[in-house]
Order: sequence, then structure tokens, then C-alpha cells
Amino acid sequence: MTKLSGSENVVGSWRIMRSIRFHPCTTLLLAGLVLCPQTASGQRSREAEYREQRLAMAALIRRYGVEDARTLHAMETVPRHEFVPEEHRSRAYGDHPRPIGYGQTISQPYIVAYMTEMLHPTPDMKVLEVGTGSGYQAAVLAQTGAEVYTVEIFEALATSAGERLKRLGFDNVTNRHGDGHFGWPDAAPFDAIIVTAAAGHIPPMLIQQLKPGGRMIIPVGSVYGVQNLIFVEKDSNGKVRTRNLLPVRFVPMLSDLRRTP
Repeated sequence: MTKLSGSENVVGSWRIMRSIRFHPCTTLLLAGLVLCPQTASGQRSREAEYREQRLAMAALIRRYGVEDARTLHAMETVPRHEFVPEEHRSRAYGDHPRPIGYGQTISQPYIVAYMTEMLHPTPDMKVLEVGTGSGYQAAVLAQTGAEVYTVEIFEALATSAGERLKRLGFDNVTNRHGDGHFGWPDAAPFDAIIVTAAAGHIPPMLIQQLKPGGRMIIPVGSVYGVQNLIFVEKDSNGKVRTRNLLPVRFVPMLSDLRRTP
């Protein structure tokens, strides 16, 4: 989950080309019934506009250099507006992070696509995500066909994301409330691991839970200083190599479970 500062946007921000039109409901009183004949057509119109914005977003991401077909299809398909609060839906497809509550954000679409592509997602992969947030990154991974396990430290976000993913039909996502530093030992090992919050270092348990031949992508650095997106590879002999990909700005990776009062 990226920090809502704008500095994460490493390739430039993109403004929404059009705002959502709202269709007033015409209320009719007939035989004691209140009818709203424009509701269905208005909803269809809004969904059509969301789709246009989603396709424009994916086209921009493609111009930025993302080429993986499964990743691009997922970005074109997953309804990002469903993963942001109602008051932010008109801006859901802009290339910037949006707040989702509890000091957390849904990441910039380009970063979501870039990190997904770097994992080389395939339908037979098992992926661990650390930092569920609203569930958008998990949904994008699931749309590529991967089996996704996702961990969220805020209980309220874990609960709402699980309900949202289920409602939207992402049955290949399993989520839970937990501290991502410890990964998900019972489901390990994983073909790939993606971390959506900045860690001070690469957690050893995540490296342990990565399969030989696996990949991990994780932002590392201080919330007050430099952060870099790090790509981790474990070869068939278990040797680990890392390399810097690009500077980013993410919210910090937290410890200690945040429970709903």
C-alpha cells in the first residue's frame, strides 16, 4: 500500500479524463409504490464509464512499459472503483494512490501493474501478499489465475477486504488478519511473494517461505528517508540475490496486530 504523497508516482501522475456522471432517480408515486425507472440505466451508465476509465488506465500503464499480457488483462478487468471508498470512486482510475482508511492506501495503478509483472504471474503459481489493504492487489493477482494468500495487520481492513473479494467472486484468494513479517507458514512455500508496505529490511521468514526458483518484490527503507523497490530471487540451490529496481514511497510495514475495538 503506497503512501498518499504523490512522490510514489515515479512516471508522472495522470488525471482522470472525465468525472462520473450521476443520474438522478425520478421518483414516481403509483398505486402506493415508489418507482425509480432511471436507477438501472444510471447504474449501467456508471459501470460503462468506469470501464472506459479502466481501459484508459491500462493503456497508460502499457505506454509506461508494462508488457505482460496477463497483468494488463487483469488491470483492464478488475473493477478498481470497488476497492476505494465511495467518496473516492470518481478518482479511482487516476494513476495515484488513494486513501482507504487507517492511514493506509490503495497503491498507484502503475506500481500495482509493475510489481505484478515482475512476479511473472501464471495460473499455477501460489503467491503470498503482505499488506492486503482493500484487496485490490490480491484481486489483480487472482485475475491472472494465481492462487493468492494475503495477510493484513489491521483487523478491520482484513475483514472488509475478505468480504469484498468474496462478493466480487475472487474465490482463489484466501485472506487473514496477521503480522506479515511472519508470512504464512502453514501455506508455505510460495512461488512468489509481494509486499505492499516498506520494511526496514527483508524479513527472514519471508525468504524462508520462498520456494527455490521463486521471486519476491518488496519496498525497503525508512518512511522518513529513501525507499527502494527490491527484487529478490532464490535460485534452485537456495542462494538469494537482490537488486534495486526503482525508488518508491510506501506506508511502513507495521508490527503488532491492529485489532478492531
